[in-house]
Amino acid sequence: MRGIIMRGLKQGLSVTWTLGKVIFPVTLIVTILRFTPVLPWAMEKIAPFMAWLGLSGEAAVPLVLGNFLNLYAGIAAILSFDFTVKEVFILAVMLSFSHNLLIESTVASRVGVSWWFVIGFRLTLAFISAAVINLVWKGGKEMAVYGLAPKQEATPDGWGEIVLQGLQTATMGILQLALIVIPLMVFMQYLREKGWLDIFSGWVAPATKFLGMERNTSMTLVAGLTIGLAYGAGMMIQAVKEDGVSRKDMYLAMIFLVSCHAVVEDTLIFIPLGIPVWPLLAFRLITAILLTAAIGFVWNRLEKNREEHIHEHKYNTL
Repeated sequence: MRGIIMRGLKQGLSVTWTLGKVIFPVTLIVTILRFTPVLPWAMEKIAPFMAWLGLSGEAAVPLVLGNFLNLYAGIAAILSFDFTVKEVFILAVMLSFSHNLLIESTVASRVGVSWWFVIGFRLTLAFISAAVINLVWKGGKEMAVYGLAPKQEATPDGWGEIVLQGLQTATMGILQLALIVIPLMVFMQYLREKGWLDIFSGWVAPATKFLGMERNTSMTLVAGLTIGLAYGAGMMIQAVKEDGVSRKDMYLAMIFLVSCHAVVEDTLIFIPLGIPVWPLLAFRLITAILLTAAIGFVWNRLEKNREEHIHEHKYNTL
């Protein structure tokens, strides 16, 4: 048991260091940018396009903050304005697909998936879903009634306090990462060496097969679904190294997880907005399942046809 714990700690520290080198500088830079003219300029440029999505110009504020920072910043911004129920629901769906883009997408690149693919896919999902909801849903014109607001941070005074707040935020992000990743790596090391992962993979195999992936992708999916992309990336990195997850399966897993990750936390934190969260959860799950299954089916079909073509070419050559 001692050996398992030590090997798990080693893996946890290694993963924390790998992800921390990305999360710390990005968090520091984004936190500083929050108090510069950069974010207001981005909001000003985006505002004219909001009407196409059924949103008012003010909706640019939570979208920019949510994508540059995190869901909490986006929700806090929503609570600062008066939106209709329909607008709040559209914003919630968009932010559930697309938030914390810089950190989560950069971390995803450590798994072997291109960061531009993750960012592009998430933004595409966000905007298409908003357009569809705006066209299909004709109700929700009443004003939203908000619940409890998240805690607001004090505005720093001067560059010294801005940089200090950025360092504090980045340091706390790394600490939170370590507190989650290290125990998780120890736990997963125990399950792996005791053979429980093989049993669990067998349970999840039908779901991964339906999505077009091999059974060794199961732990990657579970990690992303439960603790999110940024924190679940540690499990994904280990899965690629030790479980032999293929490039195709990792892309399919990422497609599923960018559509639906951290399903419990990312759904519950929308409760203060006063919207029903079950439709939000169902929308994310159905989108993730159908989209991944469709892409997986086409990808596997193309690979099969390519293999048959190569085999036929070799046969004719002989």
